[in-house]
Amino acid sequence: MSTVAEMEKLGINPKRRNARPIPLSDSERKLLEPYLDNIHYSQRYSDDEYEYRHVLLPKQMLKLISDQYLDHEKKTLKLLWEDEWRSMGITQSLGWEHYEVHEPEPHILLFK
Repeated sequence: MSTVAEMEKLGINPKRRNARPIPLSDSERKLLEPYLDNIHYSQRYSDDEYEYRHVLLPKQMLKLISDQYLDHEKKTLKLLWEDEWRSMGITQSLGWEHYEVHEPEPHILLFK
């Protein structure tokens, strides 16, 4: 789990996350199962400092995600802890940090 200093270095606003990870319950996860095969993972791309990728969630899946993960001010998902995005069925190698949501298309999660 990242510290506040590590999050700030990555450009992650800790106020846009839950105070601590809240993984989905088994029943919440079960609701998302029909959509898991339709999660799309971009190729990796990079700049001089970081490697990036974006993850596209099926729009219907986004509608089923619990209110505790929503940023009501921005009308998107909050920035998710690794335990949270993994519990939603996002699978990728260790070390990725969810740092932003593409606001015009809130089903697109940005990782670095």
